Order: sequence, then structure tokens, then C-alpha cells
Amino acid sequence: MMSTQKPVRRIAIVGTGTIGASWATHFLARGFDVTATDPAPGAEAALRSYVEGAWEGVKTLGLAPGASPDRLKFTSDMPAALADADFVQENAPERPELKIKLFADIDAATPRDAIIASSSSGITMSVMQAECVHPDRTVIGHPFNPPHVIPLVEVVGGTKTAPETVQDAMVFYASVGKKPIHLKKELPGHVANRLQSALYREVVYLIGQGVLDVADADDAVSWGPGLRWGVMGPNLLWHLGGGQGGIQHFMEHLMPRMAGNWPGLGNPEFTPELSQRIVKGVLEEADGRSIDELAAERDEMLFGLLAVRADYGSTPATAE
Repeated sequence: MMSTQKPVRRIAIVGTGTIGASWATHFLARGFDVTATDPAPGAEAALRSYVEGAWEGVKTLGLAPGASPDRLKFTSDMPAALADADFVQENAPERPELKIKLFADIDAATPRDAIIASSSSGITMSVMQAECVHPDRTVIGHPFNPPHVIPLVEVVGGTKTAPETVQDAMVFYASVGKKPIHLKKELPGHVANRLQSALYREVVYLIGQGVLDVADADDAVSWGPGLRWGVMGPNLLWHLGGGQGGIQHFMEHLMPRMAGNWPGLGNPEFTPELSQRIVKGVLEEADGRSIDELAAERDEMLFGLLAVRADYGSTPATAE
């Protein structure tokens, strides 16, 4: 897939909460100049602290030539941050009225040939681009958290997005070590969050029914199918599950039984009591470890998994 987009050298990050800060870390690690903007008090200090804390981790994944936290600039003046941007990654709170106005303002302040991407997890681009003068260059580029670690990016345009914008966004994300997937239709929650939600609905149902406790539910996923999902997706895994007959055998002989069980999957009533049961179970499972400690443990193992996948040639290529 060839890109017609101009070379990207300067990235603008709009909104520097957890997602925006993680994106900034990733782009800095890939050797870009990054200018970030956020109106919140203390935003710059929090951003720089995040990048500093995450830098050792991204170093293990490999830095592009010239990559440095020193290439991060910050301003609370959004038009100034956008004035020379080649690519914009927006990460503002998930409120439609805020996003619509924000995208109109970003569109007005950004060079005409720059792509404007949103990390939005729930609001469609058709909604956000409603008041843009140039909606053709706006697109969803929804990452999986944290963006500086997890390669997945879901790319989907709005009704007024040009097909070339989607293509150029796909090419750009792939060039910086991401694994972009193209969603051909807009839908709430995109894809990966819907998959997470579908699994978690059954987890909550099983806990609510007293089938197993919180820690065992987590182990059932992370020590079972979760290990396989870290290597291959479910469709390819069912190809293996079909034995020598592969996916054709699976679809003919095993899939009907699985589909027949779907009506019996849970549809739990999420009560305050069930909520507190899960909270209590999670805190017991955490066993005194802080959020930061758990996140560091998660990321260290993810770096290891990504390194293994790279050894097998199944990790997205990164910039040289």
C-alpha cells in the first residue's frame, strides 16, 4: 500500500492524559519532534514525568536514531502547537460536544496537508468531524492501552473522510511500529473494546453465578486462551483446532456445537453487590501491589512477549 502523504516529521499531541502521554512517548521513541498541548494545570509536569518513567521500557523495544525525550515541547496554546504539525493525535475526554468543537478548532489551526487522528474509543469520526471545514483529513486512530507498548491501532474514517486519508494513516502507523487494522464500518466501541467487553460479560456472569472467584476467572483467561491469543488470533487458532482438516473441518464439525451453545452464554445483571464482590476479589488478587507496580509488571512481561514475537518475525516493523 503506497502512501501519498507528505513525510511526517513533527507530531502534535492534543490532550496529555494517560493515552496522550503514552502516544507522546511512542512518537519520541520513534525519533519524531513532538509538541504537546493540554489546558489542564500541571499537564506539562505530568507529561514529562510519564515520558521519563516510560523511557526505559521503550528503550528495550529499540529506539529510532535521534530518539530523545528532549525533542518534546509543550505549550498550552493549542494553535501554536498545531501550526507546523504534519500529523495530529487527539486524546481529549470522551464527550461528543467537546470533541465536535475541538475538531473544528484543530482543523482550523492545522496545515491543510496534515492528517488529524483521534484516539477516541467510543465516539465515531462522523460525529466529531461534523463542523470541520476539511473533514476529509480526519480519521480515528484508536490505540490499545498503553500505546507505547501495545502495537494495535484501529483505523476507521467518518462519512466525510477521504479514502486516501485512511490509507495514509494506515501506512504511517505501520511505519512507526504499530499494527493498524482497517475497520470498514463505524460502530460504537470500534472492535477491540467490543471483543474485550464480550469476554468480560461472560466473566462477570460466571463470577455472579458463583462458578468461580475473581482470581480464578483471571487465571482461566491469562493462563489458558490468553496465552494463545498472545501468539495468534482466534480464527487462525481454530484452524489449528480443526486438526489436519483445518478450518474447514472445524466449521463443519465443531463450529455448529459451539454456535449451539451461544444462547446459553450469560447475560448478567450488574448489581452493586456483584460490583463490590469483584472489587474485593481484585484487591485480594493484587495483594498489596500498587497500580504502578502492577502496570510495571504487566509492561515488563509484554516487552518480553513482543521480543519473542519479533524473534519469530510476527511483530510490526519499526522505523530504522
